[in-house]
Amino acid sequence: QVQLAESGGALVQPGGSLRLSCAISTLTRDKYATGWFRAAPGKEREGVSCISGDGNNTFYLDPVKGRFTISKDNAKNTVYLQMNNLEPVDTATYYCAALPQLGTCIATTLGASPISDVHFWGKGTLVIVSS
Repeated sequence: QVQLAESGGALVQPGGSLRLSCAISTLTRDKYATGWFRAAPGKEREGVSCISGDGNNTFYLDPVKGRFTISKDNAKNTVYLQMNNLEPVDTATYYCAALPQLGTCIATTLGASPISDVHFWGKGTLVIVSS
């Protein structure tokens, strides 16, 4: 029903920048909210940022606020995560996910809604922040 494909992961030095892309394919015209999640080595997947289906509203978890920017190109149906001033703690596999609404994405990011309820995931892209 919804297919997502991430790209853009790489090895980057601390303080550097990367832009991740999430290409979204759907069989319907439904606009899903999109979330970026990440799983650091040995840790559970956690939410990072969300954007509404129309791209007009966003949410960020505190550790990335001011450093990461989520955006959406509706013509390309692609969501981006611009990551600046990267830190070693940002090292993780980054996944994008499609969720019914922005509120659902925010609730999942904050841990108020189980991540196991998210049905549509990409395969992930690896970001390594290291000197």
